[in-house]
Amino acid sequence: MSDDGRMTGAGAPTGDDHTRHHDPAERGFASDNYAGVHPEILEALAVANGGHVGSYGADPYTAAATEVLRSHFGAAAEVFFVFNGTGANVVSLQAMTERWDAVICAETAHINADECGAPEKIAGLKLLTVATPDGKLTPELIDVHAWGWGDEHRAQPRVVSITQTTELGTLYTPAEIAAICTHAHERHMFVHMDGARIANAAAALDLPLRAFTTDVGVDIISFGGTKNGMMYGEAIVILNPAAVRGVLFLRKAAMQLSSKMRFVGVQFEHLMSADLWLRSATHANAMAQRLAAAVADVPGVRITRDVQANAVFAVLPRDVTARLQERFHFYVWSERTGEVRWMCAFDTTEQDIDDFAEAVRKEMAGG
Repeated sequence: MSDDGRMTGAGAPTGDDHTRHHDPAERGFASDNYAGVHPEILEALAVANGGHVGSYGADPYTAAATEVLRSHFGAAAEVFFVFNGTGANVVSLQAMTERWDAVICAETAHINADECGAPEKIAGLKLLTVATPDGKLTPELIDVHAWGWGDEHRAQPRVVSITQTTELGTLYTPAEIAAICTHAHERHMFVHMDGARIANAAAALDLPLRAFTTDVGVDIISFGGTKNGMMYGEAIVILNPAAVRGVLFLRKAAMQLSSKMRFVGVQFEHLMSADLWLRSATHANAMAQRLAAAVADVPGVRITRDVQANAVFAVLPRDVTARLQERFHFYVWSERTGEVRWMCAFDTTEQDIDDFAEAVRKEMAGG
């Protein structure tokens, strides 16, 4: 051991001791979560490393990131950083509800379909789900469940949760979100936005983030960073402090309080302080458009949904899907219909798209 605490001698690790367990040339379209960390984010993490700073958010990087997010959403915004999207959703919903309350959401919502029942198990909430053709709620669809207040036999509708972009890759316009917020608030309900891919929505709409959040009445956002090039970390952004209570304590109780929070904060600061967030999301969206165009004329392939952000949904023969999955990562979205989902990320290249489209073309032509 050296005087400065570094390990020396035969037991000291060297640059050759770090074994890579994957092929960095392997590409896929399963999820933007599959992508690595943006190189600029890695550089920011290195800058924040070294030395001692306060823990649990009492550090200059967390403070700087909070101010950066306020610059996007308004000076009154309150920010709480968490580890992941499920944690952000659960804590946000729990902060707006009592144990007897319910949340109205689309059947396809992540909180309903992809979080292992966490809102029910951890937050103790009832989810009132609505079938939607495109993953989007409307005032009329909300009213399927927005009734029965004061009835002791019924979970009380308290929150409307929407996703931007939706799990089906669709976008809410500012006018659509404003209509939902007005409708919910008139019924003394709050509006939560699951913004795991909110950057892709802003890029597709060509609007600032506050144009379809703060300015139209959203109460709280689960703001995503991981799917847009960060290593880990999401943010709860409270736009209406009167809608929530106890977030400071709920975050800890839900095991979402990071001790070394500076490494979440510095990522958000770098992502959001300039144009990295928008640049990355715009690129991912453009790659999805390129992919849809590249396979649109392949006989037997049917694009099933409008490509509005960074997701492409398609139907193709199941045997072709199985063969393609041997070479490329992607998910079957519906086992019943054979619909698949292809996601693009900040690091998807034009060559990735062209190679995959050519593979689809060859498989559809019989190999």
